[in-house]
This record gives sequence, structure tokens and C-alpha cells, in this order.
Amino acid sequence: MHLILLCGGAGKRLWPLSNEQRSKLFVELLPSPEGGRESMLGRVCRQLDQTDLLRSTLLVSQQNQAGLASRHTKGLIPIIGEPFKRGTFTAAALATVYLQSRLKVRADDIICIAPADVFAGDDFFATFKLLPDLLKAAKSDIALIGTTPTHASDQYGYILPGNRDRSGFIPVAEFLEKPDSGLAETLLGRKALWNCGVYAFKTSFMLASMENAGMPAHFDDLLRIYEQLPERSFDKQVAEQTKNAVVLPYTGVWRDIGSWEALSQLLDANVCGNGSISGHSPGSHIVNELPYPIHVLGVPGIIAAASPDGILIADKTSSNEIKAQLGDAPMEPMYEETKWGNYRVIDRFPGGGSTDVLTVKLTLFPGNHIGLRCHRTGFKAWTVLSGSGQVILDGQAFEVKAGDQFSITSQGSYAIGTETGMEILEVRCGETLNVDDMPLEGYDWKDIVERAQKPD
Repeated sequence: MHLILLCGGAGKRLWPLSNEQRSKLFVELLPSPEGGRESMLGRVCRQLDQTDLLRSTLLVSQQNQAGLASRHTKGLIPIIGEPFKRGTFTAAALATVYLQSRLKVRADDIICIAPADVFAGDDFFATFKLLPDLLKAAKSDIALIGTTPTHASDQYGYILPGNRDRSGFIPVAEFLEKPDSGLAETLLGRKALWNCGVYAFKTSFMLASMENAGMPAHFDDLLRIYEQLPERSFDKQVAEQTKNAVVLPYTGVWRDIGSWEALSQLLDANVCGNGSISGHSPGSHIVNELPYPIHVLGVPGIIAAASPDGILIADKTSSNEIKAQLGDAPMEPMYEETKWGNYRVIDRFPGGGSTDVLTVKLTLFPGNHIGLRCHRTGFKAWTVLSGSGQVILDGQAFEVKAGDQFSITSQGSYAIGTETGMEILEVRCGETLNVDDMPLEGYDWKDIVERAQKPD
């Protein structure tokens, strides 16, 4: 079985810690059994490793999150970068043709898709292994997992099961997507299950669904037209149209961490970061990434969350309204995480055209590097604040340490590597401040250094 994890999201439900670059999957707040904290994606990968499923897993993420996803998966699984957001069906299709075109999977091989942001018990992932046999024994097109609801929620999709047949299989009678609270109550009485978003099917079934949708069955061909494709969800495009589906009930721990209220229930401390809670403030939490303290006095049941992107103070029961409050307008993150470390915007001065100035603090983790990149426009100046490493500018390599300064002009190439870790203050002048520099070939540091030392 080939497992496909679907990684996406607009990064607004856990704002201000999440944003368009660092979605909730990458926020490291969950207590880790090894001590410290881990992200949702890191937790899922750890559980898949314990269940011996990680080696057969690949992940589909937004292209601009591929490096960050690699960091949180420790580089252990292949990652496919989606050039544009086109929904779960299109993402699953991209992964399917990748498996067929690059890994040569057979038509009768089983594929299982699952959301990467699931929070569940370890036994949930062990249940994945039962799906191929269930699919075969029931002679169904799709086998999926549903979990027993804990309450009548209008935030989940529901699976209405049919009557169990003589062989013990439970057919799917109907899918209902996020019903109102009244219908949700009725569904509980009819033994409906929450849809966990986990589907298993044969490769040939997915390829047939793609053909019906007018999509090419080759990886490169699909990528070529990706931007022109409409947004489609797997639930509506495939699951709800399939008459021959069976569901496997799961009765263990399963949660959707889609709000601060849900996440705070899983934290091991009421204060994460700089701050304190005192007075009559039961049920309140502080999550603070800023160096400035937050103090909550006599206010019960709130979340106080702060990051370089902003500050949220909300009653937990209303915290999920932040997504609507932020709207659909693209955000300009003040803090982003990457494969090599992170960076924070300290100051932005939009002077107009060539006088724009952006000041950024870069943090490179030990053993990581940025490169090789081409600086598109304007001028960059760097000052090493701490640590040491190597810099390659226009093919020339040299050592740098705290206090050293270097710069690069438009169309120049550069790379930065460190074994000890480094902090760098970057001042960028010129137009298109929000455009990332163009990556060039060669992401292995030894290859980059060797290339720099070769004579022209």
C-alpha cells in the first residue's frame, strides 16, 4: 500500500502562529513523548514510523512549503510540491501519477490518501493496514475510515452507514458534508460516523476518476496544465459519486485541531512562552513567540496568542472566527520558517520603487545552508550577528564570522552554509521586496562549494 499525506491549508485558523507559509501543520506546540514539543506533521510521521508505514509514504504540499515539510519529516519521505492550490482531488491525482510515472506502481496496487493534520491515537494508523484487505474482501471501489462522534458538530463531514451485510462489511449509504446542528443531532441517532478523510482504492480506480475529469495520466503532463485546472475536493469529485464504498469504524482518539480551543486542550502548560496568568483565570492559555511578556489577570477562558505576525486575544469559543475576520486577502507574513531555519521581518519601508527597504533577521540552523540562489533585483547587504560559516558570492567562496559584512547586487548568485549555526541581519534595497530570490541548481553544499572552486 502506498500512503499519500495531503498537506495544505491557508494558515489562518491558528493565526497569528500560523500563516500562508507556516500552516498549522508546522506549529510546534504539541507535547512530545521524547520531551519538548513537536508539530502535527512531526507527530504523524513519528506515528507512521512506529506503524512501519513511513517508508511507503509520500507527501503532497504547496510548493512554497516543500522545504519546510522536508524539515518536519526529517527528509525521510518524498515530497511533491503543488505549484498551485487545486483541492484534495487534484493533489491526490498528482501523487497518483507520480507513483505511476516515477515509481512504476501497478494498476492493482492500493493507494491510501489521508490528511496530514490529523490528531489521533497510535492505533488509528495501524487501522490503515486493514484497508487493503477490506477493499479486496468487500469488492468495493473505496474503503474509508469513520470515527464515532463525541457530539453533534457542524464542523465535520458525516458518513451514514448502511446495514452490515452477511460478511460483516458496512456499506456507505450516504455522505453528508458539514450538516447544521439540527441534522447533526439526527445523524447521531442514526449511528452516523465522522469522516476522517482517509480513503483507500486501487490505482486503476483513481486513474479512471482522472480520465472522467479530463486529466492526463502522466506526471509531467499534469504539472504542465496544473494552473488551468479547477479546484476539486476528493469528497465531492469521487467519494460522493461512488456507489460501492465500505467504511471501517474507528473508536479511538481522533480530533481535528482546527481552532485555538481544540489545540489548547492538548497543551501541557497554560503558558507557552513569556508571560503569566493570575487571578481568577481558569481555562485561559498564553502562547507567545514574542520576547515581550503577556500577563493575563482575572480573565477566564481566553487564548492570548502572539507572534511577529500579530496578537490575538479571544474567548476560546469564538477563536475560530479569526479565519473570517482575516478574510481572503493574502497576508504578508512577518515570520516564516524554512528548511534551513527561519527569518523575521524587522522593518519594512515601502519608499516606492528603487527606494524600498526591507530589514530581515535570518537564522540558519547548524548543518544547514541557503543556496544556490540568484538575486533578481536591487541590492542586499548582510552582517553576521553570531556564529560562523561559508559564503559563496558569484562563484567565490570565503569564511565568515560574527561581525563580518558582505553584499550582493542585482543578478548576482550566492549561497550561505554553516556547521555551527548563524544569525544574519539582511538589509534589502530595491523593488519587488516580497519576491523570493530565484533558486538555482545544486542544493548539496559540497556540490555548491566544488562548483564555486572550479575555474571558468
